[in-house]
Amino acid sequence: MITPAEWQTRKRAIVDGYATPSNWRGLLQMLSVFAPLAALWWAIRQGAPLSPWIAVAATLLLSLFLLRGFVLMHDCGHMSLFRSRSLNRIGGFLLGVLAGMPQPVWAENHRYHHVTNGNWAKYRGPLNVACVSDYLAMDAAQRRRYRYTRDILLSPVAGCLYFLVNPRITWLRASAHLLRRLAARGVGRDVPAEVKLPGCPSMAHYRHMTWNNLLLLAGCAAMAWAVGPWLFLACYVVSGSLAGGYGIVLFTVQHNFEHAYASADEGWDRDAAALHGTSFLVLPRWLNWITADAAYHHVHHLCASVPNYRLAACHREHALFFSGVTRVGLFEIPAALKHVLWDLAARRLVSVEEVMARGAA
Repeated sequence: MITPAEWQTRKRAIVDGYATPSNWRGLLQMLSVFAPLAALWWAIRQGAPLSPWIAVAATLLLSLFLLRGFVLMHDCGHMSLFRSRSLNRIGGFLLGVLAGMPQPVWAENHRYHHVTNGNWAKYRGPLNVACVSDYLAMDAAQRRRYRYTRDILLSPVAGCLYFLVNPRITWLRASAHLLRRLAARGVGRDVPAEVKLPGCPSMAHYRHMTWNNLLLLAGCAAMAWAVGPWLFLACYVVSGSLAGGYGIVLFTVQHNFEHAYASADEGWDRDAAALHGTSFLVLPRWLNWITADAAYHHVHHLCASVPNYRLAACHREHALFFSGVTRVGLFEIPAALKHVLWDLAARRLVSVEEVMARGAA
């Protein structure tokens, strides 16, 4: 049993030893995303007229590098990719355009996840988890819909909606509401800073969304002109949907697995959630590179300021401390994602099959 004093000592050692970003390494990682993406779009432009399979292969590779860019955007939100705060903001903005997501807005929501990790009463994210009693109270159609929306095979659809469609719709709705407010107030009068727009809690959020969307749409227009509108649209939507699906699966399985820690407000323990509500994904080396070592999520939840390029070394040094963390292999991910119900009494996540077997018994 680890005492509170040992916890603090261990976390202090992790911070002192590994929570030091490097501007040069951050820049190299940015280059490792933007250079391959540029090369792949060039390959699509040059190769698609020769063979459609060149475009197919390049699109699949695009999805992997878009996933890598999203993970690096996540690091910028924690100010851990670069030592410089301004570089983290610039890098996060550019990577947010690639992801189709205004990075400061996404990062603010993600930080809320960190301070409530393991507390499923306060969870905010694309896939909420119902408690067992709520699931059992559903009718057959509601249960079926609940299971289908959490099926790993539908993750590209969820990725398309989450990254490509919803941010555009939210921005357009907020813009239309703002224009109506401006028209009602009269020309030349300022909009109050505290004005609430649909999907935007503040004007600062709206400004982030606006710049993200304007640059994204300008970039898409330029790429459509250079590559061809239909070819660009097909490759962009497919690669973005796949990358979004990969990202949702990656971030979900880091917290949804067999008997993962799941608490309500009462009795919630942040440290217990970091060790028992966060997984360690055992992935091939190439996939660890693509995902910027996001597999070491247990380390990240203990100290979010550790850069992705130092997570593996931190895990190796403190391996005994992390021996109780649940390992999930690549081919175990589909089974882990079946744990989509919250057993309130047992304080853990369970599968529908487990709940139904319990009821039958």
